[in-house]
Amino acid sequence: MHARSRNGWLSAFGVALLGAALGAQTPQTPAPAQPAAPKPATALPPQTPARSDQVIRARVDLVTTDVIVRDSNGQFVADLAKEDFEVYEDDVKQDLVSFMLSHGGRIFNVMAPPPPVAEEGIILPATRPTSDAAGRIFLVFVDDLHLDFRNTPRIRELFKKISKELIHEGDMFGIVSTGPSSIAIDMTYDRRRLDEAIKKISGAGLAPKDILDVPEGQQGPPEVRYRAHVAFSTAYDIMQKLQQVHNRRKAVVYVSNGYDFNPFATTREKQLKEKYGRPSTDNDNDGNPDGDDSNPFLRDRTTNIFHEADLASELSELTRAANRANASFYTIDPRGLVGMPDLDEKIDMVEWQDHIRSTQDSLRVLAEQTGGIAVVNQNDFDKALKRIDNETSDYYVVGYYSSNPDPTKRRRRIEIKLKRPNMNLRYRTEYSLKPPPRR
Repeated sequence: MHARSRNGWLSAFGVALLGAALGAQTPQTPAPAQPAAPKPATALPPQTPARSDQVIRARVDLVTTDVIVRDSNGQFVADLAKEDFEVYEDDVKQDLVSFMLSHGGRIFNVMAPPPPVAEEGIILPATRPTSDAAGRIFLVFVDDLHLDFRNTPRIRELFKKISKELIHEGDMFGIVSTGPSSIAIDMTYDRRRLDEAIKKISGAGLAPKDILDVPEGQQGPPEVRYRAHVAFSTAYDIMQKLQQVHNRRKAVVYVSNGYDFNPFATTREKQLKEKYGRPSTDNDNDGNPDGDDSNPFLRDRTTNIFHEADLASELSELTRAANRANASFYTIDPRGLVGMPDLDEKIDMVEWQDHIRSTQDSLRVLAEQTGGIAVVNQNDFDKALKRIDNETSDYYVVGYYSSNPDPTKRRRRIEIKLKRPNMNLRYRTEYSLKPPPRR
């Protein structure tokens, strides 16, 4: 979802309240020493009510969301009008103020929303339509902090396919990396910049051996969470900037191996026992291994029961920011079908499978909660890129000013209906309001 402010001004206080406040602030004149001669009574002139200069600003948000409509044969339906759509927020019907169709990457039937009300005392020039007619906007997010170095040739081959089959002439795109690849290309149409970036891409993710050899922290290997926080923070800042782009569906091609906040927990605990001589027996049933030669400051460090909740919380923050920006994550795991770990890695097979499942599930969450698709555990990237190409070329964007008067209800549910029967709709089902600025 994308929100844009529309301001109105409302009077704050009545005349009586203001008069009482002004009277309370007026200093009293001291009484004279000698009483003055009485004067004939005269009618007092009527007092002119003072005008209040205190106002309360009312905020109304423009909510936009994209809708993909297909018939029973899976073909995109491109002949719908604004009157065919009915949008409900928390079961309350909304009035559409903007409507746009993108078909084949070209923009048609643009109905822009009314401009926001100008603030008093500020004179702004009339808005002019932008000359930028880009129908598709791509942001390629290279999370090289979570890409295997040994898969660098495979990763570069994937990006060559993205350049050939997904990003076409006339598309606007930008590229950002999270690690040592040091890629930061602003939005451009120059496809040569994409070819230059492909040559710089290199995986810099942690290998299983690196995770097992690093010192333990209170929440497991600290380097694991630090890298994830760098990736999430970078993506969050990008979502904040994408909110400035209106009436377009922003596609974020998110290339990463995914995230796991507590990888190989059993193997790490076993290594700690071997390193510090911690016996595995617990004859006194106190919850700790017997013996005095164990390190008490490392007990239960790897048993982080909140790692799944922490990861889910951070993924939720990122997906909410993407929904406010009306951006969809198309996550791609370049590992493809993942088999057994390398022979030199001393990792239990069950733990390895749990780790792979956790990383893949994190990519699924990013995609499914933002209206995109997750390309994980598959080697057919051509088919996946073709589907992404279709979804980013054909869609509708509808917008409305939310009529929900409750500002405390930050999570809003959306339902879109079509008057035309037998149609399959795909759209976001909810969004959340932007958190208030910190003071």
